[in-house]
Amino acid sequence: MITQTKWSIDQAHSEITFKVKHLMIAHVKGSFKIFNASIYTYGTDFKTAEVDLWIDVSSIDTGNKERDEHLKSLDFLDVANHKQITFISSTMQKPDKEGESELWGELTILGVTQNVKLEADLGGIVNDPWGNQRAGLSVKTKINRVDWGLVWNTNLIENGVMVGDEVSIISELELVNIGFKELKMEEQKTENLKA
Repeated sequence: MITQTKWSIDQAHSEITFKVKHLMIAHVKGSFKIFNASIYTYGTDFKTAEVDLWIDVSSIDTGNKERDEHLKSLDFLDVANHKQITFISSTMQKPDKEGESELWGELTILGVTQNVKLEADLGGIVNDPWGNQRAGLSVKTKINRVDWGLVWNTNLIENGVMVGDEVSIISELELVNIGFKELKMEEQKTENLKA
C-alpha cells in the first residue's frame, strides 16, 4: 500500500522570486507568476520529500515590460524554444541546528541540467480554520547563470558589466495536504493494468 502524502501549492500564498546585480551597484528583482509542482512526503516528514517543480518561463515579471521581453528573447531565456524551467529533487538532509536542510536536485534551464544545492527551511505544519493541513516551506539558493548558458552581457565604460552572473533565487511556498485519495486511485489503476 502506498503511504505517501501528496501536497499541492497554494498559489495565492506562494511565490518564486529572483534577484541579480545590475550595473555592479544595485539589484533587479523579479518573479515567475506561473509555476506548479508535484510534491510527496512519507507522512508529514519533509526529509523524505520528492519534488518535481516546473516554471512557465513566459510568466517572468520584473515590473518592466521592455526588460521582460528582453529576458524572454534569445539573449536570455529563449522562451520560443525553452518554455519551462524545471527542478527535480534527489535528496534532502536532516535539518541543522537552525532548522535548515540541504535539498539537492537537478535544475534545468535552456535545456542544460546541473546538480544544485538549495537551502530548505520548513516553517511548520498547521491545521487551518477550514480543516486543511498546511505546511510552509522556504527554499533559497544562488546559481551562476553562465553555467546554464545564460551568458549575455554588456561591458560598461568603466570596469564591470551590466548584468551580474550570480542569481539569487528564493521560493516561499505554502503547501496543502491533499491526502492519499489520488495515490490510492493510482495504485488501483496499476493493479488493474497488471491483471
